[in-house]
Amino acid sequence: MKAKTKLMSIGQAAKEAGISTQSLQYYIMVGLIKPTSVTKTNRRLFDKKAVERIKLVKKLNKTGYPLRAIRELFLKGK
Repeated sequence: MKAKTKLMSIGQAAKEAGISTQSLQYYIMVGLIKPTSVTKTNRRLFDKKAVERIKLVKKLNKTGYPLRAIRELFLKGK
């Protein structure tokens, strides 16, 4: 049987990725990150893969890439 993926709240995911909740909310708003799941009450939940993507965005941004360029890179990768 497949193990259930542990999902985290937006606050837990932000903490795990080393960014503020506000930064993660902004990343979501501009289309850099998508929640893994959204509950019926509109709680956004994230898995480890999403947290790794958040960390990548943070790292790229820290090295000088503007968020707009990061978003374009992600869109080209689809």
